Amino acid sequence: MEGSESEAVFESLNLKPRVVVNEILNTVENLFDDAFDFYHQEASTLLNAGDTDRSQHLSQGIDHIRNVIQSKVGRRLGMWQEYCLRHCFALPQGFSLPKSESLDEIMTCPDVLCDLDLDTQLDSLRDRLTSIVKESSDMNREIQALERQSASNDSCAALLNEAFQLYEQNSAHDMLEEMVRTASELRTKIENLRTRRIEDADHLRTKRFCDPNRDLLTSTHGLSSAKLEDLQEFLGDLKKI
Repeated sequence: MEGSESEAVFESLNLKPRVVVNEILNTVENLFDDAFDFYHQEASTLLNAGDTDRSQHLSQGIDHIRNVIQSKVGRRLGMWQEYCLRHCFALPQGFSLPKSESLDEIMTCPDVLCDLDLDTQLDSLRDRLTSIVKESSDMNREIQALERQSASNDSCAALLNEAFQLYEQNSAHDMLEEMVRTASELRTKIENLRTRRIEDADHLRTKRFCDPNRDLLTSTHGLSSAKLEDLQEFLGDLKKI
């Protein structure tokens, strides 16, 4: 692949297939070394080898196993490297990159103009969405303020209704007490008036019968002109005397 058209194309795109393959091989080798170092440490710990002859024999055995595995893995990685360079990073014969267009040609492309229109529409939609979100937030705040005001009005109305009910109850109670008091006073006055009239009538009758200057026969109110009811009343008064 070295010096081929494929390599030139990849290098024009700032891509180097050999560098990529070498990085992969180096990574595999580092993993291989780390794995056997870990295996050596774990084996030494389990066998309690330390600095004895057992440790030397263990290292020799691990190195032998490593060489066997590494030789086989190395051959397979070499085959993989050759395959990648010949096939994975090989371009068809006659392949060439398209010529780069100028900025003016790109901007006058219908697809680009369509994309610009879409971008403009998207920006407009974003602005409208932002405005709608702001209006929604303002409306939510107004609704919350109205709800708080409504709750306050309901509370005030409830307090007024309660106060009015208490006023009505107190007013009715006061009116009832006033009516009872007035009825009691009226009853007392009627009793006093009746008693006073009875006393005045008794006093008048007593005075009339006890008057020595009164002529019972010649008086216009005497016995000759008296009615039956008056005579009966007169006889009753005489019996009382």
